[in-house]
Amino acid sequence: MSAVNRGLRQATKSLHTRLPQRISQRSALPLLSSTFKTAAPLAPAALHARRSNFSTMASLQSAATTTPSPAGHKGYDPEIQDIADYVHNKPIDSELAFDTARWVFLDTLGCGLEGLQFKECTKLLGPIVPGTVVPNGTKVPGTPYQLDPVNGAFNIGAMIRWLDYNDCWLAAEWGHPSDNLGAILAVADWITRTNKAGGNLAGGKIFTIRDVLEAMIKAHEIQGCLALLNSFNKVGLDHVVLVKVASTAVVSKMLGLNEKQTADAITQAWVDGQSLRTYRHTPNTMSRKSWAAGDACQRAVNLALKVLKGESGVPTVLSAPVWGFYDVLFKGKKFEFQRPYGSYVMENVLFKVSYPAEFHSQTAVEASEKIHAQLKAMGKSAADIKEITCRTHEACVRIIDKQFKPMDNFADRDHCIQYMCSVMLVFGRLTANDYVDGGEAATSPLVESLRKKIKCVEDPQFTADYHDPALRTISNGLTVELNDGTVLPEVVIEAPLGHRLRREEAKPVIMAKYKRHLEPHYSTEKVEQLLELGQNPKKLEAMEVDQYVDLYVSENSKFVN
Repeated sequence: MSAVNRGLRQATKSLHTRLPQRISQRSALPLLSSTFKTAAPLAPAALHARRSNFSTMASLQSAATTTPSPAGHKGYDPEIQDIADYVHNKPIDSELAFDTARWVFLDTLGCGLEGLQFKECTKLLGPIVPGTVVPNGTKVPGTPYQLDPVNGAFNIGAMIRWLDYNDCWLAAEWGHPSDNLGAILAVADWITRTNKAGGNLAGGKIFTIRDVLEAMIKAHEIQGCLALLNSFNKVGLDHVVLVKVASTAVVSKMLGLNEKQTADAITQAWVDGQSLRTYRHTPNTMSRKSWAAGDACQRAVNLALKVLKGESGVPTVLSAPVWGFYDVLFKGKKFEFQRPYGSYVMENVLFKVSYPAEFHSQTAVEASEKIHAQLKAMGKSAADIKEITCRTHEACVRIIDKQFKPMDNFADRDHCIQYMCSVMLVFGRLTANDYVDGGEAATSPLVESLRKKIKCVEDPQFTADYHDPALRTISNGLTVELNDGTVLPEVVIEAPLGHRLRREEAKPVIMAKYKRHLEPHYSTEKVEQLLELGQNPKKLEAMEVDQYVDLYVSENSKFVN
């Protein structure tokens, strides 16, 4: 017998020896799905026999006796059907949602243009094979690239998300619903250009910006409603799974798929490999977190196109015993829902207005800005600070509390509340350049020492308010003690500037941010044209997608090789 076979036999013997004992100590069999749980209870002797003879094959045989075969199964998981029904049959009649979507649209495009100023981003963009130009393909704003819609979705999605500066949604799961624009804009532009050139995609559809805004509202809603009560991060999955699912759903409708085909495409998104959050956390924080949404967008378009070619779906992808998403990746739990799909998420989405900072830190950075001004008025500075207590919410502690963790790269810095507050306290600013290796902030001894003096403490009420549907605040409060023993009054900010409760206050700042992001790329005349168009809802919404995207093309961009 070979050493390999002896090892396998010994491992198998050990597995069968240990498993019954381990399983008998649990209150329920982990592989029993909801299908099994509704069956008649087993007698103690039968339960003991099942435990004693546990094996993978036994579980498969058991599943086969209680689950319809794929050939005989005709229904989809209701969670899948609900999304497909919403995408195809729910009209959006909320003008508030459309108005908010317009602001999100402009802000998101501006964030993408700002991302192009960073070589780490632009090195990933362009055609897969250098020099390739796809006739009637997707044009990538701020660049000369014209690509197939799959790669176009990656390019737009990656640049949008690069600086963590686009809109945000915080609940049991967090994320950035405008990430979906990467897929939506790429597909709308490609279909429109192709059909104008004589094609017949999606029945010859010519998309307008109004169509894009409606697709954005629905993508926001799907991603956001799934996030309200379901934490993917707690099982180690990255939130971009929701970008992939939402983008797949709306892109399928845009491509002309019927409701059943859309359901098929959605199931393909759930069965597809899901990203781990590894790249967002110590010790593996890295730049993939900045292109993960672009990856989700391109996967969504790719899967929808496969269904367009006739690929079928996986009807019980979520609920299938043993092999379904719930059993494999969600600890056997089913999704919970707080509300039906409508336009709630777009109406309540959070804008990142003031700072390119992970959203759970926005109010802390705003408080730091106020404290910086207060210290200056006192004739003091950040060098006079002995320690700071940050009263915050649980999600902030879990994600960006890195008091003593070394700041190894850009990704570490823009996901560390202590670093972001310290930069504001020292310099009175926080910009994307403050995260760059070798920069003034990244190499500042004062920033580094101050960062280690900031301690985060959870306030249960802040956490409750964070999850309250009527509030959804992201509160932080900073208390500063100076070296001379002086304790400054706590500065508390509950709702950041981009919150629904401060929306009107934020609009001029959102437009100023958009203008600031346009200026490095275009002439003064082009900037003014885009600003005027962005503030004229009727004119903007009536514009055909390809004509609007052409305004952003930069044939000789100084940021793209």
